[in-house]
Amino acid sequence: MTTRVITLKELAASLDLSITTVSRALAGHEQIALKTRERVAQAARQAGYVPNTAARTLVSGRSGFVGLVLPIRGPNLVDSFLGEFVTGLGEGLVSHGADLILATAAFGHSELSVLRHVVESGRADGVVVTRIAEVDERLAYLRERGFPFVAHGRLIESDFAYNWLDTDGAHAFGEAFDMLYELGHRHFGLVTISEPMTFRHLRQDGLAAAIARRGDPWVRLDVVTAPRFDHEARIEAVNRMLKRPDRPTAIVALFDELALTVMEEAARAGLSVPRDLSVIGFDNIAASAYAPPGLTTFDASIRQCAREIADMLLTIIADRPAAPLTRLIRPTLVARASHGPAPRTRS
Repeated sequence: MTTRVITLKELAASLDLSITTVSRALAGHEQIALKTRERVAQAARQAGYVPNTAARTLVSGRSGFVGLVLPIRGPNLVDSFLGEFVTGLGEGLVSHGADLILATAAFGHSELSVLRHVVESGRADGVVVTRIAEVDERLAYLRERGFPFVAHGRLIESDFAYNWLDTDGAHAFGEAFDMLYELGHRHFGLVTISEPMTFRHLRQDGLAAAIARRGDPWVRLDVVTAPRFDHEARIEAVNRMLKRPDRPTAIVALFDELALTVMEEAARAGLSVPRDLSVIGFDNIAASAYAPPGLTTFDASIRQCAREIADMLLTIIADRPAAPLTRLIRPTLVARASHGPAPRTRS
């Protein structure tokens, strides 16, 4: 048996209000008294009323959707990080009555061209931009268009103000170095990516600054890089570091997926983590808790950050604040079992 869907006209009649008043109340217009908006919203929920998107757009000038472009760079649509991020973003939007549009940019296609289509088609009221590059043409375009957006990350340098939320990777990598240094490590490794991403730059700078603060001439840092989405190149880079006669005793990876690769390849090479090698990651994706012996990492609160970004963007869409909204989140250390004292037989 199919339940009949109540119409806007019927909802308005049941409340003894005009259709225009009910429509504007559901759209959140401030011209409608707060008590009326709350009364209409409660009645709509009880009646199971679902607003017609096209009609709502005509009345409010807004679609009720927020856009996110997902680049396809591998066999999976999203990686562990983006999976958590998209979940949190969707949760944050739904709690305010908004919805998420996902637009995919196929391999070899420009993210900017897909973003342009989302913006210029009028399908979204605002967009979220992730994985900010050191110089990012997407942010320049959105700023030129005056289109509401929030960046998850920051530019290295910018001549314009914009809305962003980021995690303080520089502080986390400095904390990781200090912790390992106190455990006796002096020979460090960094596994990073070759793409010019801002988070790469900031985390590496945080590590370099912590090394400089110690002023210890015995500290050494080896660095290997690989393209982010090239799994074979990642394995090759990690093994170059692990198979050196004088390999590092502690490795810090730019993010958890790289750190997990380090632990997998170390096990294949007969190295025990953390007895022979300490490994630290960043993000605290779900797999980091289960990969033996348990990855020590920094919790970037991915899902919660995405919820906060949803709140920020909806505020920007509704209120158009004069000053940009920005927030820097401090990641927290999740000390598991992949780090320990430096091996006594190595320097």
